[in-house]
Amino acid sequence: MTNMFVSLGSWNWLIFGFILMALEVVAPGVFLFWLGLAALLVGLISFVTVISWQIQLVMFAVFAAAAVPVWRRLARPKPDDSASPFLNRRTEALLGREFTLEKPIIDGNGTVRIGDTVWRVAGPDTPAGTRVKVVQVDGANLTVAAA
Repeated sequence: MTNMFVSLGSWNWLIFGFILMALEVVAPGVFLFWLGLAALLVGLISFVTVISWQIQLVMFAVFAAAAVPVWRRLARPKPDDSASPFLNRRTEALLGREFTLEKPIIDGNGTVRIGDTVWRVAGPDTPAGTRVKVVQVDGANLTVAAA
């Protein structure tokens, strides 16, 4: 068994690295890619310097362990607030906008049509057809004031 580890040379690490990367293509998951990259690094370093097999195995373990946080950092999706800033908070996009009342506000309740949806609004009594401005949102309830 020791002879097998002693015979580990630069070429063996490079071949092992390429095999791991090829297996990544067959079974995608991005895990084997980083192990393959660690093996390639050990192979390239062992080409430059003469290193014992024990150090090579330790280097492989260190590179493979270091690849996990690197992968997590690179794989983390970067938030792109400019693309859809109100995703999952669509009512907040209505703050400050003006709409025309579809039904009058009587006893503090009325409706307004926004796109193809009718929203309940609360505010001071106002006749239908009046322009109102959204001043507060609470779930699906909009509070309006005269615009």
